[in-house]
Amino acid sequence: MTVNRAQAPLRVVLTDVNTHVVEAWRAAFADTPGIEIRKGSILDEKVDAWVSPTNSRGRMDGGVDAAIKRHLGAGIQLRVQQAIRDEFAGSLPVGSAVCVLSGATNPKFLISTPTMESSSENVSETLNVALACAAAFQAIHRQNAKAPGSITSVALVGMGARTGRVPARVCANLMWSGYTLFQDHTFEDYDDLRSTIVAQLDDIENAPEEQRVRIAPPARGTSRRS
Repeated sequence: MTVNRAQAPLRVVLTDVNTHVVEAWRAAFADTPGIEIRKGSILDEKVDAWVSPTNSRGRMDGGVDAAIKRHLGAGIQLRVQQAIRDEFAGSLPVGSAVCVLSGATNPKFLISTPTMESSSENVSETLNVALACAAAFQAIHRQNAKAPGSITSVALVGMGARTGRVPARVCANLMWSGYTLFQDHTFEDYDDLRSTIVAQLDDIENAPEEQRVRIAPPARGTSRRS
């Protein structure tokens, strides 16, 4: 059973080189306190953890993944893939994540979460951004449950907005859904996370592009606001 632990407030930085993504974040997160939004590279952010959108095999061969591997060295891909083998038998489902030591002081951790199964997939007609973002934040819950206070700040990029071809406003709204779910609930496992998101967002393609959806936590489990 998940044990509820008091956690320090998480500093969240949303940063991207794409102006459209940054503007979309400013609209989606306008009424959400504690979020820092800026245009720039995630490599410049001094935080405890970076979140990298990846593929199910953890091959860091494109986009932000490739930039992070160049910055941290080839060993980071080996650590990510080892974690995927250890925790998910070699294939990381969309809606799950691994958190590994980066081998650097900044960031100390890298959280890898797939927005697609293989590289360069078009995920614009999927819920993958919400699943990936929510999984990344749940990985923070899990890491802080193992070592309280180890991640107090995190930086994320626009998930799926480049290689995955997700429109900027859709990307921003789905990331907002993933972040607010983190604020409301700690999941016991990623299967529960995926089923909760899919059940509530399954028909979101019929909603206006600017509409945000706050996902209601499941009745069972441990809510952070109970």
